[in-house]
Amino acid sequence: MIPLLKKRETLLLAIIIAMIAGFATRATGFAEPANLVNIFNDTSILIILALAQTTVILTKSIDLSVAANLAFTGMAIAMMNAAFPGIPLIFLVILAIVIGALLGAINGYLVWALEMPPIVVTLGTLTIYRGMAFVLSGGAWVNAHQMTETFLDVPRTVVLGLPVLAWVGIAIVLMIYFVLRHTSVGRATYAAGGNPVAAVYAGVDVGWTKFLAFVLSGSLAGLCGYLWVSRYAVAYVDIADGFELDSVAACVIGGISIAGGVGSVAGTVLGALFLGVIKNALPVIGISPFTQMAISGTVIILAVVFNARREKNRGRIILRDQAAKETIGKEATA
Repeated sequence: MIPLLKKRETLLLAIIIAMIAGFATRATGFAEPANLVNIFNDTSILIILALAQTTVILTKSIDLSVAANLAFTGMAIAMMNAAFPGIPLIFLVILAIVIGALLGAINGYLVWALEMPPIVVTLGTLTIYRGMAFVLSGGAWVNAHQMTETFLDVPRTVVLGLPVLAWVGIAIVLMIYFVLRHTSVGRATYAAGGNPVAAVYAGVDVGWTKFLAFVLSGSLAGLCGYLWVSRYAVAYVDIADGFELDSVAACVIGGISIAGGVGSVAGTVLGALFLGVIKNALPVIGISPFTQMAISGTVIILAVVFNARREKNRGRIILRDQAAKETIGKEATA
């Protein structure tokens, strides 16, 4: 039982359950199944965006442009739906993914081919993509009455007790888990971030792996662009403002190492759900928005400290094991 509690994901799940139970004592009905479904549905976009961020962070990079990618793609798709209502929804969704992938590819190319620092590249493209959304729309909004019913209703349609948006989130979780755990691309992603030098000797193209991670991140951000504007029935330049930080926070809380190569899909999902529970509960129990920001920031700092201590301890264990092997080797040759 004790070793199980030492596992990051198990401990985080226990904390989330305790939080839900605690908030339920302050807000009647908070722990009801219907409300928990709503929380998961509200958090689905963050889960997808956090998984996009995870693929990049695992390669020892970061993508600060995911929310700006979402904003531009969402605006483009909403405007196209408003201008050409006869275009099939599936085409718009595929187009959103393609646009997002192209924006991600720009980031990946600059990091891979020009060897620019990821944080500098994506900080720049964050501003560029937001600016592109403004230029495209002229600063105007696309409102619900301008979009088609199908465009808006599909993610909200309930299937087997869950909205389609939630099912999309679950499907993306399973897809990313399969890619990272059961494909050569996933193994290369962990290797590129965990030990780039050893990865090169093992035949992994670190630059190309980072490029693919940014493309995948952009694709998921593009998908979130459609999901966001359809979920909230509005598109404007500042949609998802600050969500790039939430996506990083979900990864850090879930145990994804900023140093790369360490973390799991389950951890990211639980990290996003942790933030989702907090964001849904704090307003209900009367916590001010400023206090909410302080609480979220404190949680992030504590998660970073926890991760740093864990990685430091892991390093000590590796060094200790290496020293033990050297000692045994010397004794054997003596």
